[in-house]
Amino acid sequence: MLADPVAVRHPEGVVHGFLTLRALDGTALADGDLIQNARGDQVTSRLVFRFRDGSIHDETAVFSQRRHFQLISDHLIQKGPSFPQPLDMTVARATGRVTVRYMDEGKQKVADDQMELPPDLANGSILTLLKNVVPGQLPIKVSMMAATPKPRLVRLVVTSAGEEPFTVGGSTRKATHYVVRVEIGGVPGLLAPLLGKQPPDSHVWILGGEAPAFVKSEGPMYLGGPLWRIELTSPIWPKSAAAVTSRR
Repeated sequence: MLADPVAVRHPEGVVHGFLTLRALDGTALADGDLIQNARGDQVTSRLVFRFRDGSIHDETAVFSQRRHFQLISDHLIQKGPSFPQPLDMTVARATGRVTVRYMDEGKQKVADDQMELPPDLANGSILTLLKNVVPGQLPIKVSMMAATPKPRLVRLVVTSAGEEPFTVGGSTRKATHYVVRVEIGGVPGLLAPLLGKQPPDSHVWILGGEAPAFVKSEGPMYLGGPLWRIELTSPIWPKSAAAVTSRR
């Protein structure tokens, strides 16, 4: 299960990104914020999506970026109609403690496990890792704690599907298309494709260069979930504010 942690090629800093979440048919589902701060070699990254139906996806990952990216802790909350299995999962890599609070038949239950967690754990930081991988060194493998009532460690295998063009205004750019496949180990992993439970691949597009940037992603936000698309979005100013600006 162990793999080499991803080396830091582009250190993370202060970020506030505006995101939108859509179904693959374009239906708007949620608005999101990516808020990130760095103090020394420690980064705290919080991704929040507020759904139109009142659901919440809120994940805060803390990781170090000393030579290699290494997860310190991750806290994931998913609740509301968009999530069939609401849960609150906390992962502390150094201690190996994984705690999941979830609802079962209307009752709150807690799974508190002590596990040996690998140094390449990627919960809450996969987009950061993809901004730092070298396409020529693919495939790479990293670990992830699956967000399920029973904590389960899985492996992510990252490959590249090549470059794809997109436009910004009138300018054409190219993004690297990464494919992220979940490998479920042990007997359940062997049976998953036969039972139709093999998770679908996720897809992430990253603009390379001297300052790599996330462009979009498509994948499930929970095990067994539908494919949803995350993209960057821009602020929309009210007409009154635009009119004031134009008179200056």
